[in-house]
Amino acid sequence: MDEGLTGLVLFTVVVAALSTALILVPGVAAAYALARWKGPGRGVVETVLALPLVLPPTAVGLVLLELLARDSMLGRWLDRLGVEVVFTPKAVVLASAVMAFPLLVRSARAGFEEVDPRLVAVARTLGDTRVRAFFRVTLPLAWRGVLTGALLAFSRALGEFGATVLVAGNIPGHTQTLSLAIFQRTQTGQDAEALKLAGVAVVLAFGVMYVTEVVTRRRGARGLA
Repeated sequence: MDEGLTGLVLFTVVVAALSTALILVPGVAAAYALARWKGPGRGVVETVLALPLVLPPTAVGLVLLELLARDSMLGRWLDRLGVEVVFTPKAVVLASAVMAFPLLVRSARAGFEEVDPRLVAVARTLGDTRVRAFFRVTLPLAWRGVLTGALLAFSRALGEFGATVLVAGNIPGHTQTLSLAIFQRTQTGQDAEALKLAGVAVVLAFGVMYVTEVVTRRRGARGLA
């Protein structure tokens, strides 16, 4: 693997890892809240959180671009802080995180829904606070769902394209990920190079999805036991 390709793959993997880390805590919190929320309005919240799964990624990217533009409220606030996001690696991480968030929430929520509430109630009667019971009982029992969600989010971030190209651009050596590089090579007639990059993407995706399937099967076997 040549130096340029190594750097491209490393940047893509790092972006996917940072994106997953960025959404892990809020994603788990949202999943837990949805799993325990039985009141009205849950369906609306679930639908809103799932929108990035069904919206065109370019639409999500356009919304992010408008939110972060320098003439927007958020953009002006970031500008005063000296933080630049649009067309930087930060934008790549942000776009990937937004697109991957629903996958983490849906899988983690399923994991939390499988936890028997009576076990949590027992922990509470033994003196555990709600937070302590979450970390001592709920999370250890739902960890496979959370891990599966994190792996799915990571794999989604690896292949993110549509939202990223709008909010971060396709700048070689700066914001270009593997999927953006494949697009660029194809557009410029470098089909052989594009196929090479596609092969690397397949290997990466296969590895992540294989691990996800292993975790999911063990989770299913545990549920049937």
